[in-house]
Amino acid sequence: MNNDIKLDSAYRTIGEITKELGLVDEKTGNSKTYVLRYWETQFKQIKPLIRAGKRRYYSRKDFRTIKLIKFLLKDKGLTIKGVKKILNDPKSLHLDGNTSSGVYKANLESAKIIKTKIKKISKIVAELKKLK
Repeated sequence: MNNDIKLDSAYRTIGEITKELGLVDEKTGNSKTYVLRYWETQFKQIKPLIRAGKRRYYSRKDFRTIKLIKFLLKDKGLTIKGVKKILNDPKSLHLDGNTSSGVYKANLESAKIIKTKIKKISKIVAELKKLK
């Protein structure tokens, strides 16, 4: 068995998390561990296990939360306040009342609903063009 691969249930260090998420300085190649430490102060959902020497160990749940936070902040451009709102109220991830296709909860069912709505709109546009 390869020693470099950890089980999903294993705790990960702060360096491992930052590398997995691409939180690395492009010039130096150093992990941006300070980003995770800052997020810990801002998001109560991140609760690493802190051992001797103040070494942080993150659970699988922590990793999923951190991954979501990174996605919302870095990829979607939300503010910390906006991300806090989403984490504190998962219902805020809904796009509209009919679907649950939010940032984190996108699934095949919601994709089908959106596809159906697009087809209906396309038919309406086609009918309007015929009326000209």
